[in-house]
Amino acid sequence: MIETARPTDQPSTLGEFANAIAAHAALPKPRIELKQDNVRNGLGKLVLTIVKLLRELLERQAIRRVDAGSLTDEEIERLGCTFMHLSEEMERLKKEFGLDDEDLNLDLGPLGKLI
Repeated sequence: MIETARPTDQPSTLGEFANAIAAHAALPKPRIELKQDNVRNGLGKLVLTIVKLLRELLERQAIRRVDAGSLTDEEIERLGCTFMHLSEEMERLKKEFGLDDEDLNLDLGPLGKLI
């Protein structure tokens, strides 16, 4: 039988292995400190960023449709009111979470800013 050399820090018997596991279990475990406000604000920031991106995409599509003449005056009025109310609600939520417009812009590294 060929014996392989074992590093000296590895246990060679079952008893040594059990002792090594017990010693490892006794070590303090690293913990992630989650604070409720940080989680809430981080989630709020993520959701508002996505809503802002979607709103801008929808606004661009609405402008294309208005320029193409495919909307009635009533539809244009409804779209304007909807985007105005959405903008007001976004402002209210940004204040609630303590965010500004720059906070809702993701940096994509070499691709630049998201919005």
